Amino acid sequence: MTAEFTAESAGAVLGEACRSAGLDPTGAELLRLGSNAVYRLSTAPVVVRIARDTDALDEMTRAVGVARWLETEDFPATRVLGDVEQPAVIGGRVVTYWVNLQDEVEYARLDELADLLKRLHWLEEPKSLGLPHYDPFGKVWDSLRGLGSAVSDGDRSFLEERAGELNKAYDRLDFVLPFGMIHGDANVGNCLRDRTGRAVLIDLDGFALAPREWDLVLTSLYYERFGWHTRTEYESFVHHYGFDLMNWPGYPVLADVRELMMTLWLGHQVTTNSRAAEEFPRRVDSIRTGGSRKDWQPY
Repeated sequence: MTAEFTAESAGAVLGEACRSAGLDPTGAELLRLGSNAVYRLSTAPVVVRIARDTDALDEMTRAVGVARWLETEDFPATRVLGDVEQPAVIGGRVVTYWVNLQDEVEYARLDELADLLKRLHWLEEPKSLGLPHYDPFGKVWDSLRGLGSAVSDGDRSFLEERAGELNKAYDRLDFVLPFGMIHGDANVGNCLRDRTGRAVLIDLDGFALAPREWDLVLTSLYYERFGWHTRTEYESFVHHYGFDLMNWPGYPVLADVRELMMTLWLGHQVTTNSRAAEEFPRRVDSIRTGGSRKDWQPY
């Protein structure tokens, strides 16, 4: 059995992962603990990502392949550490090693994110990457089945009912943008500046084939429902990408699906993250009652 995914268990994997790659974990900083434990080393310009999901080997193999291909295209994206064989399976977890962009996290602007997405959507991916077709409700139903006992029966039943309704509504959508390669989790939190000030995309493990609307919905959702972007910022995103998702009739359904996925993701963190334990029931309640999402906290 793999240990519960906590800062302590991830830290133990980090030590072994660094030793196997000839790196020193002394003073490593835990940047994020969610779907991945993300560590920035203090002894080398390296970021180590440890996947929570013990079945993530295929996904992370694709992420490494995507990163190497994007580098050949000179596309601004995070780079894998070149002299380490990866992904590696260590302590029952899947580990990857990345070049550290810079020592202080600095997010790019929404117009820069839009430019990167527009450029990405023009690329034709090689078939050798083996990108899967994006299956949002495959993820939703798997996530529902994986909810632990900390989630109440009432919340679980409501979320299952909500998923069923949205699954039917999603199947009726008429997408208008071309089908093709997407980032899969495109939002300003995954668009950082490197040491030269250039905006680059990170977190490449969600690359897939899907309607391009999926790469626009988070920015629209963050603006329209959560208030995390200003109107000026959102309009700059629309202007640079060239399409306003909120003018598409299917936007409300896609937004509903995405916020359900975000909420289910939190539901898997409630036993190991006190912030998630507070945030998850708040989100479920606002979805159930049709209440405001303005108090949702970003992760």
